[in-house]
Amino acid sequence: MEAATAQSVVGLMPQTMASYLADKDVNVQLAMGQTLTKSLLKVATGKLDSAVIPPGAFKALTVGKGPYKKMGAEKGAEMAKTVRALYGFPGSTYHAITWADNGINEWKDAAGKRVYIGPPAGAANAQITSLAAAGGLAKDAYEGIKAPWGAAAQAFQDGQFDVYVGSFPVGSQVVAELSLKRPIRILGIPEGTQPKAGLGMEASVVPAGTYPDQANETDSGAFLTLMFIGVNEKMSDDLAYTMTKVYMESREQMGKDNRLLNHLVKYSPFTGVTAPLHPGAIKYYEEQGIEVPANLK
Repeated sequence: MEAATAQSVVGLMPQTMASYLADKDVNVQLAMGQTLTKSLLKVATGKLDSAVIPPGAFKALTVGKGPYKKMGAEKGAEMAKTVRALYGFPGSTYHAITWADNGINEWKDAAGKRVYIGPPAGAANAQITSLAAAGGLAKDAYEGIKAPWGAAAQAFQDGQFDVYVGSFPVGSQVVAELSLKRPIRILGIPEGTQPKAGLGMEASVVPAGTYPDQANETDSGAFLTLMFIGVNEKMSDDLAYTMTKVYMESREQMGKDNRLLNHLVKYSPFTGVTAPLHPGAIKYYEEQGIEVPANLK
């Protein structure tokens, strides 16, 4: 299974799930810090059994757009047919971080500055530019910097960009440690602002005082990513059933063990799912009396 950075929910949840699955004799080999748009292609071609998939990436593949525009609509749609979903889950919240003393107090102040927008050809590019736009900063008003997730935090500290937009659970230790090195500010958007449809996000908030040296005096509106676990259609029904069952019956305990995962249980397993469900997953939901949306069958 491929997932994102270990510090995000999109990395934490699969890591935690791996230990629960091991108890059911399911061996999961995790590769962290991946570009999930590329992971989707590996799942579609059968080179990878499962991965965390951004909803918008799957939709883009079905029409051959975005990071898949070179392959075209016909090939993209054909590849998308081999992908199935097990369940959706809430990911992390985008934190638009800047140093508190650099004069950037709101998104509009970042005009002409360098803004980190995620890895090359990643679904995050569209999400982050949408976040900036919601804060009043147009796409052509700044220099978007692309780099791998794993290198971004250090690059920010080295001064390679002025605004670091990272995906973290609210209360992340990584952000807390960053603020202790130098006071930070979270650039917010109007609270309650809804993201554009199709980007796989929903409204979120980073409360003032979340981090030790956070300069914000008021809460910062933000966007939360949504994800789903995608698998190849050839995965056995039994394995898909087991993976779905273990997640659904372990997510409450995961939240108790790690507060950064305590929001998992609050979301429907169909939240963020844009691919058809695997028959093994459908079997589990139906056994539990959970109504499966018709468009996901």
